[in-house]
Amino acid sequence: MCSGRAIRAAGRVAATFRCFPGRSLITIRNALRVERRLSEGNGCGPERHILYNATMKIASWNVNSLKVRLPYLSQWLADAQPDIVALQETKLEDAKFPVAELAAAGYRAVYSGQKTYNGVAILARQPPRDIVTDIPGLDDPQRRILAATIGAPGSSQGQALRVVNLYVVNGKAVGDEKYAYKLEWLARVREFLAGELERHPRLVVLGDFNICPDDRDVYDPVAWGEDILCSPPERAGLKSITELGLHDSFRLFEQGAGHYSWWDYRQAAFRRNMGLRIDLILVSEALKSATTAAAIDRVPRGWERPSDHTPVTLELDVR
Repeated sequence: MCSGRAIRAAGRVAATFRCFPGRSLITIRNALRVERRLSEGNGCGPERHILYNATMKIASWNVNSLKVRLPYLSQWLADAQPDIVALQETKLEDAKFPVAELAAAGYRAVYSGQKTYNGVAILARQPPRDIVTDIPGLDDPQRRILAATIGAPGSSQGQALRVVNLYVVNGKAVGDEKYAYKLEWLARVREFLAGELERHPRLVVLGDFNICPDDRDVYDPVAWGEDILCSPPERAGLKSITELGLHDSFRLFEQGAGHYSWWDYRQAAFRRNMGLRIDLILVSEALKSATTAAAIDRVPRGWERPSDHTPVTLELDVR
């Protein structure tokens, strides 16, 4: 029925993978698996209208250069089968975004990038729409925010999801001018999200927040003290966002310490689990009861030449 299409698409995916020699994790088997999933569902097409009849999997991943990490992203998409993925630190100009490669894997992409730094993208099984790439009224050339509505065209606001992808400012050091910029940026983001929540009750806000919510999210709270990523003003900025009515999905299921999403490349930090939990998926009150699972997928952090972040995931029973 779809075998010819499957062979052609698998060939395209395989050709893409050949651009990255020496990556043993990327195999033709995975390319075929991707196309097999594309062939399932309505008319063998790439769009799976899962918003209304099955559990949805949403993920966030700071890939720390999509050009470098594209083979790993392709591998992870084939293995994890997410339906929506928010990426941060793509570090690609828009003209160089790998639209064709991701389309071959079954994803529509919207993106807002710049050369060398920052950059955000949203990948989805269904075409994202109503795109926002800047905070209204904030003149900021850094590409750090991307919002989109995910759902079949014509679906009601009650059925579709609104997704806001954030790459929060790092801040460099407490007291630095970049730290002041971070706190101001967070305040402006809060204003933006308040409006988004009014218009879109089914809201997911996710990304690299560059803030540890509390001491459970730091491998050594004493050593980090009130340094950058852990300082009280940063945590207050994050709390002001969650107080809008957003819930840290991971903490809906896990209350303990020792769970991290970022590890420094130095000092064998990943092997020693010297990490921070700074990658978050927040859900609105309207989605809280639909949240069925949340996790941190440590596997990609152990791959060769990994990002220093690993994917975080959320599952929603959205019908």
